[in-house]
Amino acid sequence: MAEDLYSVLGVSRSADQKEIRRAYREKARKFHPDVNKTPGAEDTFKRISEAHDVLSDPETRAQYDRFGENFRQYAAADAARSSEQPRRSGSTRYTWSGSGAQSVNWEDLFGGGFGGFGRGADHTAELEITVEEAYRGGRRTVQVASPYGGAQEYTIDIPAGAVDGQWLRIAGAGGAGADGQDGDLLVTLRVKDSKRYRLSGADIETDLPISPWEAALGADVSVPTPGGPVTVHVPPGSSTGRRLRLRGQGMPRRGQPGDLYARVKVVVPRTLSKKEKELFEQLRDVSSFDARRGS
Repeated sequence: MAEDLYSVLGVSRSADQKEIRRAYREKARKFHPDVNKTPGAEDTFKRISEAHDVLSDPETRAQYDRFGENFRQYAAADAARSSEQPRRSGSTRYTWSGSGAQSVNWEDLFGGGFGGFGRGADHTAELEITVEEAYRGGRRTVQVASPYGGAQEYTIDIPAGAVDGQWLRIAGAGGAGADGQDGDLLVTLRVKDSKRYRLSGADIETDLPISPWEAALGADVSVPTPGGPVTVHVPPGSSTGRRLRLRGQGMPRRGQPGDLYARVKVVVPRTLSKKEKELFEQLRDVSSFDARRGS
């Protein structure tokens, strides 16, 4: 006997549509095959999607409540007796792939892809971009494919200085409307730290590797920034963890741009030449510095 669809979502039979959508979103994010690699997660996700497709539509939910797991047989008989086109309902799933970037897989967890009267439903999605993309802005070409067939390519203009949580609208890329007016696709940008840069509000942080002698004696070194290399002065006696501020080199903002912080990271050579080893040994013998004093 098939598992009760209400139990699959973990809701009661009296649950309203808001509770059903919320339960579906929570479970879908937990068991989506892209994030959950445990055995059986994909089958669980399919069952969760099936439960949502049935219970999120008042008509199919009423049929399920009346006839149980065999409701589809009765629904098919009703459709055969009706001259009207059956209405497609439930959540619409998509795959996005960006040119020149890693594919971004996402699922519309808010339902309402087709059906209804009037304007089509708006869809929502999230798109990850790097700190560099957020800084420079630019265009990302993505392809939206629907399980009902067909695909459409869209170009998204990412503004320079984009912030995490900012959303962009693609008019007409949402659900189909009964009156011909399609809904929109609302894309929320998620700025992801890269290997080189970390983002904190409008400020950017990056690691700055320097040699032991540069740390001890001070030096002017080049720091890579999203806007191009900038020279910064490393004060004498700088240790790992010291932050050097480059004012105005952070994220572009209207009025006041953010700052860039170069975090000093002292790097020791893995191998030493004979001469280098002798010099370090001389330094050891003459220096009274104790790195662990007061730690």
